[in-house]
Amino acid sequence: MRRKIPSTAALVAFEAAARHRSFTKAGEELALTQSAICRQIAGLEEFLGVELFRRTRRGVLLTEAGERYRRQVASRLDAVERDTLELMAGRGQGGTLELGVVPTFATRWLVPRLSRFHAQHPDITVNLSVRTQAFLFDESGLDAAITAALAPWPGTQAQRLLGEVSVPVASPALLGGAAPLPASELARLPRLQQSTRPYAWRQWFASQGLTVEGDLAGPRYELFSMLAEAAAGGAGVALIPPLLIAEELASGRLVRASEAVLDEGRAYWLVWPEGKGAAPLLQTFRSWMDGEVTV
Repeated sequence: MRRKIPSTAALVAFEAAARHRSFTKAGEELALTQSAICRQIAGLEEFLGVELFRRTRRGVLLTEAGERYRRQVASRLDAVERDTLELMAGRGQGGTLELGVVPTFATRWLVPRLSRFHAQHPDITVNLSVRTQAFLFDESGLDAAITAALAPWPGTQAQRLLGEVSVPVASPALLGGAAPLPASELARLPRLQQSTRPYAWRQWFASQGLTVEGDLAGPRYELFSMLAEAAAGGAGVALIPPLLIAEELASGRLVRASEAVLDEGRAYWLVWPEGKGAAPLLQTFRSWMDGEVTV
């Protein structure tokens, strides 16, 4: 049975016109005349039986249906382009794994180790995309993701990689050479906050039997790498997982301000869509990751 799919040329013209909000600019991008773009859009609207654009004196605007269709078409064209580039780059050999990652774990732990994976599997390319919030695999184009969480989210399967605890760290100058410090003394120092874990300091103080006024105050940073640089610069004390700041601790740029840890039960997980774990590329990567975390 013939598929109910518009022509690729019509979809490409629509995506460009929707992105530019202009038939003229779409034509310039695609090396077509404005009238050619108009014909493609008109043919697409007739095929769909849905109006995608409203024509105004100032140009064209997407209808509500057009905006929804634009998002769907753009993601699928991106996927086709990505698959095409992958095939061209590999000349039909090997494969590509699209992996979502939390950024600091990726830069501080994963990326330095990936050369070993590439040495063992030179025909496999691993592409990394940053993901700091939960997402749906169906809408992401990702094969798998590495995330820091209490547990994987519904609709996924997962492999636990590493447990995570956080420790208070600061620059030696801020601590005046005295470390570790009691929790009551740390409470007097400026605190740096991690924006995705806003109650971390409250939880740490509570684990030490303290209630501290203003425990949620202090500048907030989204990434642990930002937090580490701010702490190393003397801006305050930060709660950071030691595995993400191994270099700073080894060099002395950061020191542990207390031996007490915050254990929220979090771990780093390799997560993939439910039922997709048997994919050969993913199985290869999973096996390699298992070896890395047990070294």
